Amino acid sequence: MQFYILKIKFLQTIILKIKNNNGVLHLIGAGLMYMMSQTNDFSAFYPYVLGYMVAYMPTLALVNSVAFNQMKDPAKEFSYIRVWTVIGWIIAGLSISYLFKWDAPDMISSGMLKNTFLLAGGASAILGLFSFILPATPPKVDKIKEVTFSEIVGLDAIKLLADKNFLIFFVSSILICIPLAFYYANANPFLVNIGMENPTGKMTIGQMSEVGFMLLLPLFFKKYGFKMTILVGMLAWAIRYILFAFGDAGSFSFMLILGIALHGICYDFFFVSGQIYTNAKAGSHIKSAAQGLITLATYGVGMLIGFWVAGKIVETNTNDWQTIWLYPAGFAVVILIIFLAAFKDEKIEYQE
Repeated sequence: MQFYILKIKFLQTIILKIKNNNGVLHLIGAGLMYMMSQTNDFSAFYPYVLGYMVAYMPTLALVNSVAFNQMKDPAKEFSYIRVWTVIGWIIAGLSISYLFKWDAPDMISSGMLKNTFLLAGGASAILGLFSFILPATPPKVDKIKEVTFSEIVGLDAIKLLADKNFLIFFVSSILICIPLAFYYANANPFLVNIGMENPTGKMTIGQMSEVGFMLLLPLFFKKYGFKMTILVGMLAWAIRYILFAFGDAGSFSFMLILGIALHGICYDFFFVSGQIYTNAKAGSHIKSAAQGLITLATYGVGMLIGFWVAGKIVETNTNDWQTIWLYPAGFAVVILIIFLAAFKDEKIEYQE
């Protein structure tokens, strides 16, 4: 496992040295998405998925770094930029469920769901080409200073872990990805399994709420501080899974809808505020590396652990959805208690 992680990190390092990183990475992703749509064999499908994730994940840190470097007040401005990614997610979900109906039982059985890869691949190709016409956004570095290998792979950002608060946040970010993985891996299959109509479309309610809470985040963040924002996000994860555990597609469907709608608080108040916090804690020369570090912690290590844990629990409790959803609810509560006790509240300055 360690060999594969090092190999993936090496490939990402090579890719990130290519000019116009985002454009190249998204074009690679478009090709891999097309290949995914053309195979029904998991042994052939898996390398394409792995390759796509290796190419795509660095773009999250890259786009955050570029965005933060263009802002005077990231805590105030970032949410208004980030909200457009949510709108794109809503359009995709509504199209799949209501326009094309690829998530209907008969369409799934006929293999039409694979068209989602073509849709995603097309969007990735457009985004890749669009990246080449964007204005140049070179990193803010000292031209005299030689760039080292440790800076290229983000090792300089590791020194942030010497800060106790950042270390607690870093570990909490990894752990909260366990509840997050339950949602990403099982929410849609759960809704399909219990017979909810247009499950993909209904899940866009979560992104719709994310738009609203994204716009509210700067106000909440500045009034109540980072610690309270993170705690509210963790609490929302626990509440959402309790609603999932006791809701159904019949008379208690409102509990499922409410649980989906909590996605805005769950994601924005933890992950988006965490990106802002990371940007504020990092020095001017390691902001990009710091964003890469927190991305590796969450979408790398955290999601790897999260999907493994979620897979084991779902496998052990097949179709016992109440038990399955109570597990991540419990995880979220435990993480909340640890963070509440260990993280010392601090005032974050947002100036560049």
